[in-house]
Amino acid sequence: MGSVTVYGPPISPAVSRVLACLLEKDVVFNLVNIDMSKAQHKSPDFLKIQPFGQVPAFQDEHTTLFESRAICRYICDKYADRGNRSLLGRRGGGLVERAHVEQWLEAEGQSFNPPSSTLVFQLAFAPQMGLPQDPAAIVLNEGKLAKVLDVYERQLQESRFLAGDEFSLADLSHLPNSHYIRAGGKEELFTSRKHVARWWEEISMRPSWQKVVEMQRTPPA
Repeated sequence: MGSVTVYGPPISPAVSRVLACLLEKDVVFNLVNIDMSKAQHKSPDFLKIQPFGQVPAFQDEHTTLFESRAICRYICDKYADRGNRSLLGRRGGGLVERAHVEQWLEAEGQSFNPPSSTLVFQLAFAPQMGLPQDPAAIVLNEGKLAKVLDVYERQLQESRFLAGDEFSLADLSHLPNSHYIRAGGKEELFTSRKHVARWWEEISMRPSWQKVVEMQRTPPA
C-alpha cells in the first residue's frame, strides 16, 4: 500500500469526498475506519492528527492534514501527474481556469453545503441514530437549496460542468451530500431542473464515485 492514509468512515460525506478525489487521481491509499459511535474521533491519539475531533484526518508520509476540501487540493497539487489531471483546471488553462474551479468549489462550501448538510443529517443520519426528524428544518433548507440549484441550472445551461467543459474538483465536491439527499427522497430537487439533472447523472456515474458508494455499502472491518 502507499504512504497515504485516510482516517474516517466512508459513510461520512467529508471522508467520501477525499476518497473520491484519491480514486480520481489513482493514488493508492489506506483507509482506517474510525468508529464515531464509540467516540474514537475524540481519543487522545486521534486528536493529535485532527484537533477538532472530526473526520477525515489525512496523512501522507510526514504530512498531516484535516478539512476535506484542503485535503483534496493538496492531493491534486502533489499528485498532479497522476490520474485525472484536470481536477483543478486543465494544464495550459492558467490562473483563470483554476480560478473558475476555485470559485465553484467555494460556492459549494459556502452556498451549497450549509443547507445540503442540514438535509443530509435530517434525511439520512437522524433516522440511523434513532433521532426524530425536524420537518421545519427540512422544509426551510430544501427551499434554501432550491435557490442554489436555480443558480446552478443557469450555469449548467452554458457549460457541461460547473467550471467549464471538464469535470473538476468543484463537481466532485458536490457528490457526497447530493447522493444522500437523493437517497433520502428529495431527488426532485435535481430532476426538476433539466441541466442539473443531466449534470448529476454524469458526475454520479463516474467510476471513482461508484467505487466510493460500494465502499459505503461494505461493513467496516
